Amino acid sequence: MTTTKVAILGASGYTGAELVRLVARHPSLQIAAMTADRKAGQEMAEVFPHLAILDLPPLTTIEEVDWSGVDAVFCALPHATTQKVIAGLPERLKVVDLSADFRLEDPEVYKTWYGHEHAETELQKQVVYGLPEFYRDRIKGARIVANTGCYVATALIPLIPILKAGLADPDWIVIDAKSGASGAGRAAKEANLFTEVSEGFHAYSVAGHRHMGEIDQELSKAAGRPVVASFTPHLLPQNRGILATTYLKGEADGIHAHLADRFADEPFVHVLPYGKTPATRHVRGSNHCLIGVVADRQPGRTIVISVLDNLVKGASGQAIQNLNLMLGLPETTGLEQVPLFP
Repeated sequence: MTTTKVAILGASGYTGAELVRLVARHPSLQIAAMTADRKAGQEMAEVFPHLAILDLPPLTTIEEVDWSGVDAVFCALPHATTQKVIAGLPERLKVVDLSADFRLEDPEVYKTWYGHEHAETELQKQVVYGLPEFYRDRIKGARIVANTGCYVATALIPLIPILKAGLADPDWIVIDAKSGASGAGRAAKEANLFTEVSEGFHAYSVAGHRHMGEIDQELSKAAGRPVVASFTPHLLPQNRGILATTYLKGEADGIHAHLADRFADEPFVHVLPYGKTPATRHVRGSNHCLIGVVADRQPGRTIVISVLDNLVKGASGQAIQNLNLMLGLPETTGLEQVPLFP
């Protein structure tokens, strides 16, 4: 089996660490380089002691990477830093970007949500949106893939088929989503201190979260017309996991039947029996997404609950799934881990 040598840019963050954990046991990938900013020069064991058992290269700066020994790149860098970095990489490299820098296809929409001009509008035209269950064929031929946002993947996986099939009112979509604290990244922030997060539960970025642009973009494609969904994120006092409760106008039995049929052959998306609901603990540490469909007590309304691990299917696991497709490998390669419990 051919070995693909990969570089992980931003390996000192949570998604970077998850990439290392997963890639280290991938039969066709080998970590050739890992970068960090403030932690350059350190060993990964110093930054993440749980990875000390692995034989890994030291953390370096991006400028120090020898690209001649690299075939593919995972960019796990902060938002607004990736565009210039990817533009400066050798064009032969396959790239999966885990930031938000290339997710929005329209540069004007990007400017609206991120408050500054897109730095690489020509490069943006080459990028494929990285939701494998819907863009598998395009991802296979891509050089650059923009991994989805974690909240976005949780909501879109059930919603795209529902809207494509015309089974719900596109003008009445309410996405009530909750994420574990790791979704905010590893950077030191007062709002993420243990005493600020523990024993509490709160909404944030209400009516203005940047993932809204991504959600609207993909739901509008699915519906064939503009869609503006209501989306509110909340922070849970737990490490991992996202749960999205989505309220729709549509018949629950038809929605459930369609989703069960649509995802019957998908390796990582599973629809529960009608009326059953999933929990974040059911997907912890895995690349799986579970979906439950329940009829609301109000006739003609449906509640869809979807869960995934924000660091795996919502980020690093999905990035590997995308790269597997780009390399012509079975997309499940290196991602067969079953969830952790308890």
